[in-house]
Amino acid sequence: MFKKSMGVLLFVVIFSLAACSEKLPIETNMSESVDEFSYTNQDEENVALDDLSGDWWIADFVFTNCTTVCLPMTSNMSKLQDDLKEEDISIDFVSFSVDPDYDQPDVLKEYGEEYDANFDNWNFLTGYEFDDIKKISIKSFRAPLKEPEYGSDQVTHDTRFFLVNPDGKVVKGYDGIKMESMDDIVEDMKKLNEQGLM
Repeated sequence: MFKKSMGVLLFVVIFSLAACSEKLPIETNMSESVDEFSYTNQDEENVALDDLSGDWWIADFVFTNCTTVCLPMTSNMSKLQDDLKEEDISIDFVSFSVDPDYDQPDVLKEYGEEYDANFDNWNFLTGYEFDDIKKISIKSFRAPLKEPEYGSDQVTHDTRFFLVNPDGKVVKGYDGIKMESMDDIVEDMKKLNEQGLM
């Protein structure tokens, strides 16, 4: 009787694990759930995790006063937005500011405009404390984030672009600095689209 019960239990566990693991037509390298959030975008509108539910989206962490990595990152995100539009693939973009004190909505709006961002599907978020975004960055995206050194205004942050599935799970990280990585993202999105997953 014990062996039979254990056999049934084992079957239930294996079946549950199989049901939970979504097989995607792309290689994945992450599996993290994004914590609930509700922040303010460049138009002073509220954007919450629930608003993105059911859609694929790409996230990154930037700040407008950045003098190094954010420039190529935001340029690449803008290129990616254009490339995916050409492919007729609908996806949302979310750029979390890691300098929320300075990056108020009007500052983020001007920043986005400099990169020809289409605000219909690209939100630049602020309206939180640094500790809040640090928690989201580290816990949800496994992305290190460190306050500026004394006398500096430069935040140390992750440079990856993160692909998040419709269930709010981070499934893949890409190098946000390398332009060729944008081609990789486009190819992945095309595969997902062809399988009817977008």
